[in-house]
Formats: sequence, structure tokens, C-alpha cells
Amino acid sequence: MNNPDIHNLSKLLRQWILTMSTEAGSGHPSSSLSAVELCATLFFGGFFRFRVSEPEYYNNDRLIFSKGHASPLFYSLWAAAGGIEASELLTFRKFGSRLEGHPTRAFPFTEAPTGSLGQGLSIGVGMALHAERSENLSYRTYVLLGDSEMAEGSVWEAIACAAHYQLSSLIGVLDVNRLGQRGPTMLEHDMATYEARIKSFGWATRVIDGHDIEALADAYTWANEPREQPAMIIAKTLKGKGVSFIEDKDGWHGKTLSKEECARAITELGEVDLSVRGTLAAPEIVTPLTAAESPIPDLVYDPAKPVATRRAYGNALVRLVPSVPSLVVLDAEVSNSTYAELVKKSTPERFFEMFVAEQNMVGAAVGLARRGRKPCVSTFAAFFSRAYDQIRMSQYSAVDILFCGSHAGVSIGEDGASQMGLEDLALFRVLLGSTVLYPSDAISTERLVEAALKTRGITYLRTTRKETPILYSAADEFPIGGSKVLRSSDSDAVTIVAAGITLFEALHAHDLLKEEGILTRVIDLYSVKPIDHQALERAARETRGIVSVEDHFADGGLGEAVCTAVAPLGTRVTQLAVRKMPRSGTPDQLLDYEEITAASIITAVKTYL
Repeated sequence: MNNPDIHNLSKLLRQWILTMSTEAGSGHPSSSLSAVELCATLFFGGFFRFRVSEPEYYNNDRLIFSKGHASPLFYSLWAAAGGIEASELLTFRKFGSRLEGHPTRAFPFTEAPTGSLGQGLSIGVGMALHAERSENLSYRTYVLLGDSEMAEGSVWEAIACAAHYQLSSLIGVLDVNRLGQRGPTMLEHDMATYEARIKSFGWATRVIDGHDIEALADAYTWANEPREQPAMIIAKTLKGKGVSFIEDKDGWHGKTLSKEECARAITELGEVDLSVRGTLAAPEIVTPLTAAESPIPDLVYDPAKPVATRRAYGNALVRLVPSVPSLVVLDAEVSNSTYAELVKKSTPERFFEMFVAEQNMVGAAVGLARRGRKPCVSTFAAFFSRAYDQIRMSQYSAVDILFCGSHAGVSIGEDGASQMGLEDLALFRVLLGSTVLYPSDAISTERLVEAALKTRGITYLRTTRKETPILYSAADEFPIGGSKVLRSSDSDAVTIVAAGITLFEALHAHDLLKEEGILTRVIDLYSVKPIDHQALERAARETRGIVSVEDHFADGGLGEAVCTAVAPLGTRVTQLAVRKMPRSGTPDQLLDYEEITAASIITAVKTYL
């Protein structure tokens, strides 16, 4: 293939990359220049099928720049494709511009924000799962990877998962430009090792010269051939390609050219046709699979039989799957403990086993959510910390995902500290616009799962290993941002605020104190964020103080949320929380050891009297 338009478009893309980054005074032109032919051939060689006028069209091919710092190339591609005016490129990195330093959803052609390396391929896995396993669509998902991020374990988690699910619509494009931020990458230009490693995971591979347009066209043709495995194009490139004084030279990562250097570089490009534009191929018109919604069955629990909230989470998913066609469930090989396995048994096509690879699981959930699914993602609460960067980045994708962390707190017992989620409320509370829910019984769990599936953004549901009594009836409602006042009177001395396992300690403390003639108010703060300001402020005004009790570290948890809510009133809050290094033991021993039982609550209440 000798396509003069792609040659001319490549020169135009290089000029735009240089001009916009120099105008901005910051950016990553050298990382963008290395992938120009890779992307120009994909876009304008007839391979990438996309309705430019309809970026969210369900059967568009998807393109993810995992190396998000190459955003000058990303934006230039869409300008060349007619998605934006070329003049907008000069707003790059300026306040208020859609063309931010790394791609965000402010730019309509961004599939998912990237920039934290190692995440794009997992997002691509989720999008490919949607196409092949959920909707039977024909779009392909392309992911541009940088060689530096191949040192990230999350990339190899994604590579393994894609091979396991035989995601033939997933095509990786690896830009091996040899140089990272501060020097050579681990393998530099050892193309044989890259290929051997990726092929060993079960991918089809092709090594090429990443600046040879004809070879690239052949590679994309090959990548789109029918097969039962994902494909990776491994391209040898030069960082800063096309500009002699920075090409393949260290020290130019994240560094822009001066105006004089930019003019010199553009002169080296030769004559550039500023009017040339490319056309994208049209996506195939197919009809996505649609499922009819079924009525939601009512809740049925025996009020005399305790049920663990983790089991109620699984029960809720099974009950809701028929009525929420977009719902899919992902679990990290602990579904027999989180009870997500109930969906695997009842509706296996809606369940994705992601194995012990939490980073990839969260990334895949983002990809599924961006294509219209409602992922419910579960593992032990402690293990979400391993994937926190992916969770952090998911907030910028503006996706709706329900995360469920089970086995939270010291109350899990003998398994010991490594399995105890004691930071999870803090991790999710800090996310912008997140919702954090902590049910105490089976009915509140199921109702909060229902509410979470209707809630925008990131929602975290904390569940408990231990069985707990049924507190509520099926008629009770649990709005996001609410709470339940379970015990109260006109003569309450102190308010006790709890959720989850410690709520039952609070209720026990209330009963014991009442026998002594001391009345207390007990609030089930099932919505930790957003918090019920009205109920807490009323309690602060009507009682002498608040005792919060939680099976979580003191920093960032329920108690801190309560303190923040009533701080303007100057209310005294005593926080009972996990403050000692956890250890193995029975749940009761550990709750007592951490001083978050009824006995400790009683002591704290009496300090107010």
C-alpha cells in the first residue's frame, strides 16, 4: 500500500502536534510523534469504522489511548477526521479547553480518561466483552499502548484476561519507541522478547516497522482477520520521529520545542498540505440484542432467621437481573464468599469471572460501563485497595458502577488482618461525587442495591461476613442520603450512631442503658455518603452528644463523617473505632479487643452524663 493521503496526513499531524504543544508550552510531542503512522494508517486506511457525527453510536469502533500523554496526536487525529476544527488545537492545555493535558470526557471522542499508565487495555477488555458477550455487536476495540507501561502488572492482567475470553475484537497497538520518561525502557527495542511474552499469553502477534505505512496496512488487515484470540501489533518506532534533533534522543519526554525549534522542525517536515483531511470508514449497521424488563419480585425473608448482608447482596442481584437488562456482575474469584456466584448460577451470561486480578477487573468494569452496562463489581473489601488507582480514575470516566466489598472489619474473625477491610469507607468516601452505603441487615442490603443501581457515579456497598438479625420489613424504604432512627424518646441523653455489625452492639447498649434508666437515641447511618445531615443535626441539638461506633479505622470512616456533619454546631462526638493492630480471633473477641462492643459504648455514653 502506498497511500499518498496517509503520507500527507502524517505530515499534517506532525505539524499540528508540534504547533499545539509549543503554543501550550507543555505536553508530550515526542511521544506523540512516534505513533503518527500507527494511528494515521488505522484511521485513514479504511480500518477504523466510526460515525464522526455520532461519537456514542453503539457499533462504532472504539479507540483508547492508554498512553494518554500522547494527547496531541489524539486530538490531531480527530481534527484530521473532521471531528473538531483545526483551530481548536491551539487551545490545548489551556483553562476551559476541551483539549486537556491527558484526554478526559470533556472531549467527546474520549472513550475513557487515561494518563495513569497501564489502564487502557483493561478498559478495552471491558468494551470487547460488551461487544462479544453482551450485545453481539461487530465493533472492534483498538488500544494504543506505550512500551513504558508494559512494566505495569495491570497490563499483563488484561492480556491474560483477554486471551482467556478469546476477545478477537480486541486489537492492541504497542508503540515501542524505546525511551521512557527518564531514559530507556526495560526492553528498549528488544522486539523478539516483547513478542515472545505477549504470544505466550495466547495472543496473535505481528512485529512491524511502525513508520512503514504499507507494513502497517498489512498488519491492520491481518489483525482484523477472523480468529479466536486477541491480536497485538508490536511496532518498532522512534520517539520524536520526523524531527532530526530530538528523534530517538533522551531528555525530550514531556518537553516541548521552543518557537524557534518548532519552526526548524516544521521546515524539516517539508511541504505540508494544511487542507488535507481524512475520512473514516462507516461502521456496520447491526441491531443490538435487547432484553425485556421483568417485574421486580418482592423481598421475602424470615424475620426469625439471621442472614449475612454479603448473602443478601447476591440475593439482590439474582432478584434484579431480570428487571435490569444492563446489569452485569464481575468478581475476583471470591464469588462463593461475596455471593456473586448466585448470578453465575442463575444467569451465567451476565457474570464475568475476572480471577485474582482486581486492577483489570475494575478497568474492565469501566469499559463495560462506558458501553452502557451497569457493572456490579465484588471482592473482599481489603482487596479493592489493590485496584485503587483504577477506582480513582473511574470517577473521571463519569461511569455508573456499584462496588461491593465484603468481609469488612475485624468482625471477619480468624482470617486475620490481611483480610480485614478497614480502610474501605475512607477510600470510597474521598472520591468526588461517590455514594457510600453500609447496610446492617438483609432487607436494607437488598433495598440499597436497588437504590445503587439507580444512582449515578461510583457507589460503594459494604457488606459483612457474619450473619445479622433481620431488623426491617419489606415495606421499609432506604433512600440514598437517609438514615433510620431505631430508638428514640423525648428524653434521650446521648445519641449512638452506627452501621453494619456495630449497629447491633449499639442496640444492645441501648437496652442495657435503659435498664439503668439512661435513655439513648440509636441511628442506623446506612448512608455514610451522602450523610443524613438533618437527622444528625436534630440529634446534636436534642441530646448531650454523639457516640459513633464502627468496625473500621478511625480515620476517614463513619465517625469522621459524623464529626464533619455536626461540626458547625460544636457538638461533641466520641469516636469508637478500630485503633489497635488487628489480629486473629473470634469476631466477639476482636470486637471487644478493639473496644467497639456494647460495653465500650456504655462507657462512652456515661462520660456525657
